[in-house]
Amino acid sequence: MSAALQVELDDALSAVLDDMQRSLAELADALARERTALLDADVPAIDAAGARKQALMQSLERLDAERQQLALAAPHAAAAQQTRWQDLLARLRDCRDQNQRNGSIVQQRLGSVRRALAILTGQDSETGVYGRSGALHARARSHTLAEV
Repeated sequence: MSAALQVELDDALSAVLDDMQRSLAELADALARERTALLDADVPAIDAAGARKQALMQSLERLDAERQQLALAAPHAAAAQQTRWQDLLARLRDCRDQNQRNGSIVQQRLGSVRRALAILTGQDSETGVYGRSGALHARARSHTLAEV
């Protein structure tokens, strides 16, 4: 491999890692905004943060595929960038943890909504039974026994 091609591959890999670093910073910001929106119950902001998060994840997947191709083409460049790659993986793990915390907030809110609906509809979701199809059927608290 020529020296010029090696330099070009090194630069390309470095640029991809730079793009990944920027995308991860934006992802961390989107997750922080999502958390704030969840705590404030701001549905439009939750939707916007979710859409941004999804777009950034798609971008990161594309960049990682590009990084893998460059690493195969220039293993020496990949080895030289190993420390940067490990730092990016640590930031990605932080984003994953942040996303899981946001998911916990969503699950808590969903549980609260389900309990409120059970109270309003007179159905206790915890005392349901499974029908033949495997679907959960909630029992009503009161039943009509007869009509005149």
